[in-house]
Amino acid sequence: MTDQTASLPEVPSNVVIAIDAMGGDRGPAAVVAGLSALARDLPSVNFILTGPEAELHQLLGRERVLRGRVTVRDAANVVSMEDKPSSVMRNGKGTTMWAAIEAVKDGSAQAVVSCGNTGALMALSMLLLRKIEGVNRPAIACYWPSRNPQSFNVMLDVGADVKADADDLLTYAVMGSSYARNGLGLPRPRVGLLNVGTEENKGRPEMREAHDLIAARQEQGGYSYVGFVEGSDLASSRVDVIVTDGFTGNIALKTGEGTAVLIREFMGEAFKATLMARLSALLAMTSLKRLSRRIDPRRANGGVFLGLNGIVVKSHGSSDPISIEAAVRLAVRLAQSGFTQRLAARVATHLHEASKSGGSATGPSL
Repeated sequence: MTDQTASLPEVPSNVVIAIDAMGGDRGPAAVVAGLSALARDLPSVNFILTGPEAELHQLLGRERVLRGRVTVRDAANVVSMEDKPSSVMRNGKGTTMWAAIEAVKDGSAQAVVSCGNTGALMALSMLLLRKIEGVNRPAIACYWPSRNPQSFNVMLDVGADVKADADDLLTYAVMGSSYARNGLGLPRPRVGLLNVGTEENKGRPEMREAHDLIAARQEQGGYSYVGFVEGSDLASSRVDVIVTDGFTGNIALKTGEGTAVLIREFMGEAFKATLMARLSALLAMTSLKRLSRRIDPRRANGGVFLGLNGIVVKSHGSSDPISIEAAVRLAVRLAQSGFTQRLAARVATHLHEASKSGGSATGPSL
């Protein structure tokens, strides 16, 4: 197999990230606070903020670390969580979300981050950035806390499209392994297909078909296929990339986030219940803080839209400054790795291999 990533263009060391400042529930103050925390660690990264110019300049004026590092693009309209994607595609020009994505399209930024409406963000991203040739359905990939040395697994799709046939699931395996390779530094990620059991005769017909396709393409894709995995494997060390459809993935993601929050609340209540419990909490404070950080879903925040000609990171709608910092940090890491070019090269390689083996040279069959 020819490695088409060898001739990729160099990525600029001074990365610019565009952020939709108005998409989240907590408003632009949370976005600016998150950027301020990040900017101290990453002095070579600059930002484009989209939103009402006067309001943003007022917030930025309080953050000395951001002076000279943020360009504001004035946009008055905001895409709400209730707006339908079809309506946003027709009338979205002039919104903060459109302006942020457009910064990537015109080359001013290498990645975009938004806390806004997921469906609208995907629709506008597909409209402005277009899909990578060979990708039928883009997917959203997220980090899932795990027992692996890298502390995370990758799961996709977690909500871009509720449908996924066998060819789409193969595409997700290719893109997910590329994401794990670039985002987590895994030279040969292990890929598993989420199912109701690990036996080869389990699941819907399209799952069994996808099982055979993903297994057959593992050498060309540079991944190792471990077969079917179950929900109990999501956080295990058995697998690095979990492939599923957007319906199942989104339910799993929201269930995991809710469970993590519930555990933190139960622990807090337990350690406040009695005087002895409070004393025990003081003695175990360092360990408790370490555990709290590890199960904190805010620190794994940021779903990446895979399959587009540009890096788009979806931050949670209720993101606070910690969540914003995590999502933008992820965007920076992918931009610095030249991820879009590497993913496109990987997909192109699979299209070439598919055409040689008698498969379709275009479309979803990679």
